[in-house]
Amino acid sequence: MISIRQRKGIKTTEVSEDYAVQEENVKLENKLPSSCTSGRLWKILSFTVGGTVALCIGLLTSVYLATLHENDLWFSNIKEVEREISFRTECGLYYSYYKQMLQAPTLMQGFRGLIYDNKTESMRTINLLQRMNIYQEVFLSILYRVLPIQKYLEPVYFYIYTLFGLQAIYVTALYVTSWLLSGTWLSGLLAAFWYVTNRIDTTRVEFTIPLRENWALPFFAIQIAAITYFLRPNLQPLSQRLTLLAIFISTFLFSLTWQFNQFMMLMQALVLFILDSLDMLPAVKVTWLYGIQLTGLLLVCILQFFNSMILGSLLISFNFSVLIARKLQKNLKTGSFLNRLGKLLLHLFVVLCLTLFLNNIIKKILNLKSDEHIFKFLKAKFGFGATRDFDANLYLCEEAFGLLPFNTFERLSDTLLFYAYIFVLSITVIAALAVAFHNLSDSTNQQSMGKVGKYTIGLKPETAYNLIHTILFGFLALSTMRMKYLWTSHMCVFASFGLCSPEIWELLLKLIHLYNPKRICIMRYSIPILILLYLCCKFWPGMMEELSELREFYDPDTVELMNWINSNTPRKAVFAGSMQLLAGVKLCTGRTLTNHPHYEDNSLRERTKAVYQIYAKRSPEDVHALLRSFGADYVILEDSICYERRHRRGCRLRDLLDVANGHMMDGPGENDPDLKLAGHPRFCEEIKRNLPPYTAYFTRVFQNKTFHVYKLSRSK
Repeated sequence: MISIRQRKGIKTTEVSEDYAVQEENVKLENKLPSSCTSGRLWKILSFTVGGTVALCIGLLTSVYLATLHENDLWFSNIKEVEREISFRTECGLYYSYYKQMLQAPTLMQGFRGLIYDNKTESMRTINLLQRMNIYQEVFLSILYRVLPIQKYLEPVYFYIYTLFGLQAIYVTALYVTSWLLSGTWLSGLLAAFWYVTNRIDTTRVEFTIPLRENWALPFFAIQIAAITYFLRPNLQPLSQRLTLLAIFISTFLFSLTWQFNQFMMLMQALVLFILDSLDMLPAVKVTWLYGIQLTGLLLVCILQFFNSMILGSLLISFNFSVLIARKLQKNLKTGSFLNRLGKLLLHLFVVLCLTLFLNNIIKKILNLKSDEHIFKFLKAKFGFGATRDFDANLYLCEEAFGLLPFNTFERLSDTLLFYAYIFVLSITVIAALAVAFHNLSDSTNQQSMGKVGKYTIGLKPETAYNLIHTILFGFLALSTMRMKYLWTSHMCVFASFGLCSPEIWELLLKLIHLYNPKRICIMRYSIPILILLYLCCKFWPGMMEELSELREFYDPDTVELMNWINSNTPRKAVFAGSMQLLAGVKLCTGRTLTNHPHYEDNSLRERTKAVYQIYAKRSPEDVHALLRSFGADYVILEDSICYERRHRRGCRLRDLLDVANGHMMDGPGENDPDLKLAGHPRFCEEIKRNLPPYTAYFTRVFQNKTFHVYKLSRSK
């Protein structure tokens, strides 16, 4: 049991009453295990039990998710091509490079094939290690070659078991973070239980295994746990250095495994900026964290052959701007309340201007356009003008990039997580506001203290960090559903910490005039235990039923297509089609592609839009010329796209193409007045009629209920 320690350096006239109360609380907590057991022995026992529970709950979660994956697909029984098809869209593309490395005669040839790749994008040689975050596939392929496991474990199982193993680390890191914040491993257990019972909203690893975020989020969770420990006051020099090393390694691995790392760490940098400005974190430690972010990202930039998207990231510009502005404004944290508020506003303005200036300069020097589609999407999403940009609308029309659905909160409330989260958030926000006001009002007192009524309250630096972290990532999740996994997992940590925290219960009981040290102990242990019992009683039967449900992968049309391609087309044939399907074509057949789902490249986005004219209203001559300009030998048309009904009018792929081409959309409904009738019928529909203008350029060579494959003529 970790005892609560009285803070040092606080005026005794302000907290003498609280000090006596906390002393009583400490004595009571030390008596809880046994009157004859020393506090030190109890701490060792608690640490041992808590650590064992953390490892067990992590492993059980990993096994649970792996079992769900097996039961849903019957993965152990299906054919290899079916296993590969189950890695949908970009997941299949990433896994194909793991497969490519294993199939290479030597490691050096495998590396060379990735650095000089001419099969991912036809008529172009690209450096995959520069363009994509696939070092994890490279590392796993080397491990599989080196370790003596080939006879006992298939490559695909080595890959997926590694990902499920990372989930064990993920849950353990969440558990440890909650434990560090609350002082009891009971909160870690509650956080893990909430993570599992809210699985639909906390992870999607069992059906999108190779997705980059499934690699990255475990390291992000480790980083948050390490930062939480690092922000504790009075750390020993050795502990501080080891913690900084853990933060650096986890930050580096997080950055290396996910292309959107820079945006997540920008949110983290904003958390540090806010807390540093309000005197709620030690300035020296904040500087260390800024430096670690910059160093980790620049090291990844070097490993990715100086990826320009990293150099032009807002994170690098922002961190440098903050460090420069702090040097320019040395007296930022002195003066009266209004004086400090004015300085803070000026500081914010200087940082913002410097960030935009540096970012624009870097992008102009590097001629960087890799991430412009993201800013177009954000501009349109938040109402800064409508857009007809194809790439921006492609994101806007996807449910994953829309607002967080309301039924998410219904599911989170069903496990009591949302109620507990709002309860803890409300109390900590009140404490943070009081502390922030006190810090700005009294620049001589550098402690994170504040007053609510007649009571003096404190907010630990690690608590303040996790509070602002959960608020900012909450806003991110509310605005973009795909990012909810960053918030909901931390929600489990924050809610469980609050319910087990003596500081939270002390503040609440004081506010309602029911404070008593015994009540704190009763509340911080009884309520989490009752919630754990509730979760077990309500969700255990459902989880057992879920584990007993056996399904099987079934996609005969795609299997038939992949088998036909393997048997009836040359190895060097180039295929055009939707980027989601082509990722599977590369994985299952090894054929060359015209485009693919890794969208963080401007020239690839232009190429994809050109290939997608097969679903627009264009003449056969135009479509043939476009496809042949990319070296395409075959084109695959999908009925599910050509006759799409999944999206509403205006968001179907054919509608986005029509609007981008200046054509009126199909079906009943309004069109913008400047849109015109197309001069040609829709290509994907008209080609199936086998009319002479189409058969002169395209010959159908394969079809089933879902796909139609046409071979392009070589004539101009």
